Amino acid sequence: MRIETLAVHAGHRVDPATGAVTPPIHLSTTFERDADGSYPRGYVYARSGNPNRGALEQCICALEGGAAAAAFSSGSAATMGIFQSLSPGDHVIAPNDVYHGTARLLREVFVPWGLEASFVDMPDLGEVREAVRANTRLIWVETPSNPLLKISDIQRISDIAHAAGARCACDNTWATPILQRPFELGADLVIHATTKYLGGHSDVLGGVVVAREEDDFFRKIRAIQINGGAVPSPFECWLVLRGIQTLPYRVRAQAESALKVAGFLSQHAAVESVHYPGLKTHLGHGLAVRQMALFGGMLSFQVKGGRDSALAVAAKVRIFTRATSLGGTESLIEHRASVEGPGTKTPENLLRLSIGLEHADDLIEDLAQALQ
Repeated sequence: MRIETLAVHAGHRVDPATGAVTPPIHLSTTFERDADGSYPRGYVYARSGNPNRGALEQCICALEGGAAAAAFSSGSAATMGIFQSLSPGDHVIAPNDVYHGTARLLREVFVPWGLEASFVDMPDLGEVREAVRANTRLIWVETPSNPLLKISDIQRISDIAHAAGARCACDNTWATPILQRPFELGADLVIHATTKYLGGHSDVLGGVVVAREEDDFFRKIRAIQINGGAVPSPFECWLVLRGIQTLPYRVRAQAESALKVAGFLSQHAAVESVHYPGLKTHLGHGLAVRQMALFGGMLSFQVKGGRDSALAVAAKVRIFTRATSLGGTESLIEHRASVEGPGTKTPENLLRLSIGLEHADDLIEDLAQALQ
């Protein structure tokens, strides 16, 4: 089935008890045994499994073309599940502009725990190769990156990882399986914050890890999911599964509008630079053309005049909402350096945009008046 059909039907079935087309929400935390002590229906306790969570994992696994998936209570919890499945003394290579939450997890939680971490300019394959050590076990790819939208070559980085006996994990949150297919490019694991595009309505928190193969490493991730208990509620799973049904059409509309907004900003006299791989001037444009179906609904731009000028633009918008997150139906704007806080490497004059489902011309007019 094509991905539009999978988005509607994967993980869904008509309720056999009632004939309901929309799946019921199973709130029970415990499930009945048979008289012989077995669990013939497959469920024991909500932490270890739930029908709504199973349906969500089945759906996302089908969308990404993986073999197994584990849903978590947040994208950060999903990321932790991968890092915790490594062993103290293992080495991780990550982008130097990786999502700041992932960088903080590595630096503040897992390096003290015993992991070793190197941060590199991931699009520079030479730098990636030089960072490989005998104990390298994971290369973490985030493409497009947050917030500078750098594009990394998933195929070649996967090859580097596999040559070193390591795995390649790809954070596919920004691209989604609609625009980018990491498993087809050699990745071993795919991560999503389902809070973002998969949920799509800014009303649910969640994350998921999808594995290309259901091997021992993924079984460790599954054990951490169950034993650690960082699992989404049945209602959260239901919300994400509902959101996925419109994912292909939402993402394509957002990408189309983002390209128009980026084109407008790239010609504006008050804008210093625009970071969007759909622009031919972007350093990663050629790779993005080969690796992505479209260029996504996220972009960032730098305002001439520094931090104060960028904050002034954000203060004047009328349609964009000043808020942190992305992938919802509404367009968001944020001063990223303020969000990331002390130690940020994000330029102080940078504003990040998440393009929603409003008309592109309205968004452009809003930015135009704010940039005056």
